[in-house]
Amino acid sequence: MFRFVRCLCFVFAMICVFYAEGGARNCQDTLYSPGEMLKPVDSALKVAQGDQAIGFSLPSISGKKVSLSDYLGEKNIVLAFIPAAWTPVCSDQIYEYTFYEDYFREQDAVLLVISTGDIPTLFAWTRMMMNVWFPVLSDSTPPGEVSGKYGVKRSTGISERAVFIIDRRGLIRYIDVHDINEKPDINTLLTELKSLNK
Repeated sequence: MFRFVRCLCFVFAMICVFYAEGGARNCQDTLYSPGEMLKPVDSALKVAQGDQAIGFSLPSISGKKVSLSDYLGEKNIVLAFIPAAWTPVCSDQIYEYTFYEDYFREQDAVLLVISTGDIPTLFAWTRMMMNVWFPVLSDSTPPGEVSGKYGVKRSTGISERAVFIIDRRGLIRYIDVHDINEKPDINTLLTELKSLNK
């Protein structure tokens, strides 16, 4: 029975990919639309540029825990807080990141995606995205603890759509707490990331 269910899931995923001209962003029938526009920002930032990044250790969809300290002294780090799996803007954002593995490698950087969703939900969602090369971490236990420490936890319990760039020393060099209804501009992120190596 389990193999049959797995087979059905695989077939569904392949059909979705086959019909999607632009990947996950066009599989609209699998995504939940929150409907009306949300309040653009609903939190109070607790860190600033130049601050030491707040450490964390979170479970990932790979089954391993990932800590900020794993990369300090070795890599530049991009933290991308993404509000909710299976929603259009979040899916578009994470799908877009899948195209930039080489650029992150060139900038000696790692991308860590953090969501308040649980591991099973994030695992299934990212499998639909295909080629997710970066760690996807769950900030669900306790709910939103890490997003709360950074000051990007909304009153509803999910995180803001927020991006932080942290240098090898662990200093926060860039912050974008973005309108939750819109995807951040990838070119701005890449430009800011490149500036760390100048």
